[in-house]
Amino acid sequence: MTQQIAANPPAGPELSGVHNFRDVGGLPTTDGRRVRSGLLFRSGHLAHATENDVEFLASLGLHTVFDFRNGADHALEGPDVELPGVRNVNIPLTDPADGREFWKMVRDGDLGQLRGLLGEGRAAARMRNSYRAIIRDRTAEHSRVVHALAEDSVPALMHCAAGKDRAGLSIAVTLLALGVEREAIVADYLESNAPHNRYRVRRGDDSPDARSPEVMELLAPLFDARAEFLTTAFETIDATWGGVGPYLAEGLGLTPATLGRLRDRLLD
Repeated sequence: MTQQIAANPPAGPELSGVHNFRDVGGLPTTDGRRVRSGLLFRSGHLAHATENDVEFLASLGLHTVFDFRNGADHALEGPDVELPGVRNVNIPLTDPADGREFWKMVRDGDLGQLRGLLGEGRAAARMRNSYRAIIRDRTAEHSRVVHALAEDSVPALMHCAAGKDRAGLSIAVTLLALGVEREAIVADYLESNAPHNRYRVRRGDDSPDARSPEVMELLAPLFDARAEFLTTAFETIDATWGGVGPYLAEGLGLTPATLGRLRDRLLD
């Protein structure tokens, strides 16, 4: 029986320099358990965290912050602020809309250029292809994360730039390893669309033409959390490995003993 999935309540105060923060505790597993609150968090980057944000994040008792950004992200946004006593682990993942030139066009391209780059479904197709590639090609990185959580790295916070795509997939992989229902994983993922969570669309020019309705519609797939993107990741797991069980065992190298430790740590 499918359990009712309630939206996660906001955890802690409203953070002003860190976006898309939430605790994934409370999500249901297929065997009737739930993810324990206070152990697994997700967010956008921590580079612009304010003093109050740092105070709140420090109060979580974090062991590890997993940063899935790459060098270009760090150059654009800056490194994470340091949290006292917290280990920062940078594991770059392929950006779902990667490429310095691509993002330059997203920020600075005119309407005609954006139509050619993103129009007629090309933006959404790029996102689906990126999710597919991260699942298929980044098994070593995801294995490293899940093994770390099983051993000693909780409480943990996972983030990328917006906290939507790279972090969203890493959270999804972790939740699959915990046995969380796919419906619940999708529901948590879609919380990135909430107004207070959304990543602001960056344009080099803030004139009305640069942010016209058509421009924003062309850019939308890059900044939306869409169920079809995460479904593509699930379909890639099923098509490549034949299901979640073989993916965890063969793709990520997770033994029954490691999965047992992970679930003992993170599930009620």
